[in-house]
Amino acid sequence: MDCRVVAAANLWGLVGVGGVSQIGGGFSHESEHDLAMMVSDFLENGSSGAESWCSSDSESGSSDFAQLAEKIQICKLSAVKYESDLLSVVHSLILSMNEANLRSINSSPCYGSCIRFYLVELLRLSGYDAGVCASKWQASGKVPGGDNEYIEVVGDNFGTSERLIIDIDFQSHFEIAKAVDSYDRILNSLPVVYVGSFSRLKQFLGIMVDAARSSLKQNSMPLPPWRSLAYLQAKWQPPYQRYTRLEGNNMSNDNNPFNHGQCCGVLKKLQASLQSEMEAERMLKPRNKEINWRMMKPDRCRHSKFGHL
Repeated sequence: MDCRVVAAANLWGLVGVGGVSQIGGGFSHESEHDLAMMVSDFLENGSSGAESWCSSDSESGSSDFAQLAEKIQICKLSAVKYESDLLSVVHSLILSMNEANLRSINSSPCYGSCIRFYLVELLRLSGYDAGVCASKWQASGKVPGGDNEYIEVVGDNFGTSERLIIDIDFQSHFEIAKAVDSYDRILNSLPVVYVGSFSRLKQFLGIMVDAARSSLKQNSMPLPPWRSLAYLQAKWQPPYQRYTRLEGNNMSNDNNPFNHGQCCGVLKKLQASLQSEMEAERMLKPRNKEINWRMMKPDRCRHSKFGHL
């Protein structure tokens, strides 16, 4: 592969997208090859081609990271009660998991899928219609092809039929190499685990596209197509295949040939991140109350700062 492609892949945060460094396992080897070809084509066409790819993204073009950080907090606090209730359930279930639980789920190879499938099993035992969604889409117009894996909950457990999305490695979708410090702070302020509707998810995506564009601009780089809003949205919307269990997960622990050392390490990291996030939120309660009060003011409702998302 051209050394320029490797260098660009490092700068745009594409290193390791093939799987083992991410819980998501968000890209197959086929998708990784497609991305490598896309980087090469992007370099050959130059930045003028990049602008056309990005034309449908958020038009704000804001470089004010402080405003973007506040928008993240507003989006987090805008969750309705049934989203917050499910988030609490998901947090409790993840924190209750251990290595023995993961060994009861057969996955070969496993890049975190066993965590998702065991979480689905626990949710279904708790009465939720949950399943793992494996999405894969072909390149179309301005949207490059790719794939992703996440959890959905459907039904009226909370008095609504809205489809709710659970992504256990939410921040990894927005990681870019050589990001400016302000971008990293915004990235780290995102939920560790996203739980909520697709409509609220799109608000987070719009903010992160603005933040990525601003960070890359400071490195004199345009926003590449695989960082566009349309590409990000494709990760969590149809088409997808829905599964409630992994094939072969009836195997006993002794017969399961796969070593779950890697995903057990991922689980420990996920649990530690969740605990840190929960502690940070406890410390931010006074600040969150202030933001909630400002959101409820009539003039704030009429002139929403993120109404364009």
